[in-house]
Amino acid sequence: MAELQQAEDIKLLMEKVKEQNIYFSLLKQEINRAIIGQEYMIDRLLIGLLGNGHVLLEGVPGLAKTLAIKTLAEAVHGKFSRIQFTPDLLPADVIGTQIYSVKDNDFSIKKGPVFANFVLADEINRAPAKVQSALLEVMQEKQVTIGDETMYLPKPFLVLATQNPIDQEGTYLLPEAQSDRFMLKCTIDYPDFEAERKIMRMISTQDIPQIKPVISLEQINDAKLIINQIYLDEKIEKYILDMVFATRYPEKYGMSDLKNYISFGASPRASINLAVASRAFAFIKGRAFVIPEDVKEIAKDVLRHRIGLSFEAEAENVSADDIVEKILGKVQAP
Repeated sequence: MAELQQAEDIKLLMEKVKEQNIYFSLLKQEINRAIIGQEYMIDRLLIGLLGNGHVLLEGVPGLAKTLAIKTLAEAVHGKFSRIQFTPDLLPADVIGTQIYSVKDNDFSIKKGPVFANFVLADEINRAPAKVQSALLEVMQEKQVTIGDETMYLPKPFLVLATQNPIDQEGTYLLPEAQSDRFMLKCTIDYPDFEAERKIMRMISTQDIPQIKPVISLEQINDAKLIINQIYLDEKIEKYILDMVFATRYPEKYGMSDLKNYISFGASPRASINLAVASRAFAFIKGRAFVIPEDVKEIAKDVLRHRIGLSFEAEAENVSADDIVEKILGKVQAP
């Protein structure tokens, strides 16, 4: 009886998912008019948006990282702001500050660029730790405290940070506490030959499409409520937890050779974000339930920045992706 009720609930939820998914298919189509050959990046941006998380993009310059979030903001008709992180940036340049008015003999608050729906933190590793930490409360609590006043950020709120993997002189590594607050870390690669041909033609002929809003902020917030209801079976939950625990205790999963490569494993945020991102990915694919392939698809993006590599791993050129790849191969899917 309980199984019949569950099947009925999933069927009803499937109808809601299909109804809402139409808007996100339109959103993806609109973004694809301006961003060519970066399906992976667009999907991850939508997962971050739907999963109420933030996205860290790593890739060489010129891969449309900045254009992607600007296009997303235009297609959603949300407020967009861009912060170019530099070594001389101050926390007040990010969150805002108090300004004294001689006329009123009082302080007033000038809000910073984080008060937007979509915030691009460009080259986040160029700014010192003091500035990076200013984003911690913003990203985790979705609020800003200036003086004794706390202000909430608009909904939805998405931070997209970029970092350049080359030219690392004068850069600052993101502290683990901050990188852990990014739901996904995505490594962006070059577009393929035909995609780059289309990009070249579009830019060289100035045939750049005008992006129109196709979805409202209210519709995004409604979709988030549906994502919380997407069915996650106990077997899938166990699969997610096994994967995360394998980064902490690889020897218990028959991967003793990985123990020397890992200085610390993924935090509980990895389990939470893997579950949420899997639900969001299932929604994008038009399903009301999560399957093991959804978890596998986004596992590297959720785990790669949460695994601490030992000196031995760096000496032997073993990356976090290599470790996750091995875990995916070893941990049995339901």
